[in-house]
Amino acid sequence: MKPLRTLLTEPRRIDDDCLRRLFLDARTHNGWLDKPVPDTMLREIYELLKFGPTSANTQPMRLLFLRTAAAKERLRPHLAPANVDKTMTAPVTAIIAYDLGFYEHLPRLFPHRPNAKVMFEGNLPLIEMTAFRNGSVQGAYLIIAARALGLDCGPMSGFDNAGVDVEFFAGTRVKSNFLCNLGYGDHSKVFDRLPRFDFASVCTLL
Repeated sequence: MKPLRTLLTEPRRIDDDCLRRLFLDARTHNGWLDKPVPDTMLREIYELLKFGPTSANTQPMRLLFLRTAAAKERLRPHLAPANVDKTMTAPVTAIIAYDLGFYEHLPRLFPHRPNAKVMFEGNLPLIEMTAFRNGSVQGAYLIIAARALGLDCGPMSGFDNAGVDVEFFAGTRVKSNFLCNLGYGDHSKVFDRLPRFDFASVCTLL
């Protein structure tokens, strides 16, 4: 038997119930129960996901939580027809976006390299690539954090990004990435699970 000190310091996997909640049993939801998501939970989601890593601690994701009928109506014209009902009935729709001005915050966010923002200034391809990549990763953290707190998620594209940017982010350097409906899912409306690649199909060991 290992000494207690070793057991307390050894990294251990989370239990199977957690794995099921985050990945194995979690599904993309298209229908929702009539049960609100409190603002306190949206704050808690962010307080978890913010600790996920981004390159040079850039943290380019910006979140807009649409919680009211009026806010949802502003989004409606920009949704693909197949995404309207599932979005309008969701308790919350998050617009996951990214800020092309993220590098202005690097002196505070990445203080051990005070001049880190210089490599981005005037380099639009690098700015766009860094913002989109890391903002997307942060969007994935949002899904995992929401599931960990007991919510269901319905991430999706299928909307007019340019229209959403004009409607919600005009006059800023923020651009929309994808949407994610949040709430308590109606499991009777979940589709059958679709196939996934197996390890050998997509993974290489060198």
